[in-house]
Amino acid sequence: MTSFPELGSHSPIPWTNAATVWRALLALAVVFVMLTTTGWTAVRSHKAAADPRTASMKAWLRGSVGGVPLPSPNAEPTTLARFFGSLSGGQRDRLAERYPLVVGNLAGAPAQLRYRANRIALAQARTVERRRTHDSALTPSGRYEAGRRMHRFESLLTPGRQILAFDPTGPGRAAEVFGDLDRAERVSVVVPGVDTNVLTFEKSQRAYSAPVGMARSLYAAERKASPGTGTAVIAWADYTSPAGVGMDAATGKLAAEGALRLRKLVRALPGRSKVSLFCHSYGSVVCGVAARDLSPRVTDVAVAGSPGMRADRASDLRSSARIWAMRDADDWIQGVPHLEVGGLGHGADPVSEAFGARVLSASDARGHAGYFAPGTTSLANFAGIGVGAPASVRCARDGSDCTADLGPDPVAPAV
Repeated sequence: MTSFPELGSHSPIPWTNAATVWRALLALAVVFVMLTTTGWTAVRSHKAAADPRTASMKAWLRGSVGGVPLPSPNAEPTTLARFFGSLSGGQRDRLAERYPLVVGNLAGAPAQLRYRANRIALAQARTVERRRTHDSALTPSGRYEAGRRMHRFESLLTPGRQILAFDPTGPGRAAEVFGDLDRAERVSVVVPGVDTNVLTFEKSQRAYSAPVGMARSLYAAERKASPGTGTAVIAWADYTSPAGVGMDAATGKLAAEGALRLRKLVRALPGRSKVSLFCHSYGSVVCGVAARDLSPRVTDVAVAGSPGMRADRASDLRSSARIWAMRDADDWIQGVPHLEVGGLGHGADPVSEAFGARVLSASDARGHAGYFAPGTTSLANFAGIGVGAPASVRCARDGSDCTADLGPDPVAPAV
């Protein structure tokens, strides 16, 4: 940590220390501006009448099947997979119907069973919000918010959608699968950034700035890039992200919590599919923290519009995965100081030469949220990585070769 001179000291500050001090002060000033400037912060205002998932978890812990107590929801995915593998189809279905908010979020439960459970949970949550739209005890704003949530749950209930995770508590969390997760040879996970919740999980305007639009666009690009490769893409908004670009976004607390959930997701994926992570904005902080203890089945971690990965160099991530980074020329994130002082900030700039990532072209992406737009080089680069053809990508710098020394993919362990 930087040592600051004592107040009243007349000793000159060495230039290198002074530069560090000024950079730290600049970072603190930027955070202060983020916290106080209108439009840069957001407040999560929805408060549910109750926490249905906590109630469901308590009931699960008291429950049993065939006279056998149910396992802890926090058990390792392999343990939960063995438990569900020991049950009959009827027993699994009854658990999904009785405890949908538990089964639908259990890492290790069969994907198809989770989809079924989450449809039940979504229908129940929709009913709750429909009642709240007519609740005279709520303010007009509260009833309006309930209506928005009701319509979001209706959308997620559209036939054919594969909801891998759903929790209506507070601002809400969700994850959706595109493709056949059970048969996929390669799985891509899209990890979004700030202001991600159940209401912003998908958008009709600026669709490709929301997790569902990002994942759907990547899935289409991967199928086009390699029609013969079995792929699946997960829109993963199953962590609590910062609300706006404020203090939570400037620290790593939520990223550390999200990293635990991301690691568990990867460990729970079925089969021996190889996995790539595509991490946008604050999502790249989550991926940077997670990278230090990821399953070896993760072959690639690609970040876009990153404020940092809480590391000074790619090698500090201590991951066997290849580390990729990109940023377009008009992304505002480049103006955020890339350093970490006293827990504020997220470390070095991943697209800097000193960091040592493989830097990809994002030449025709636009703005901070344009990396997954169809037809862009950035999306094509992501798709090449996702289907296991990293040599096909376009590098950012003239004369550089971000595809040098790629090496073989790690061998994915059986689950």
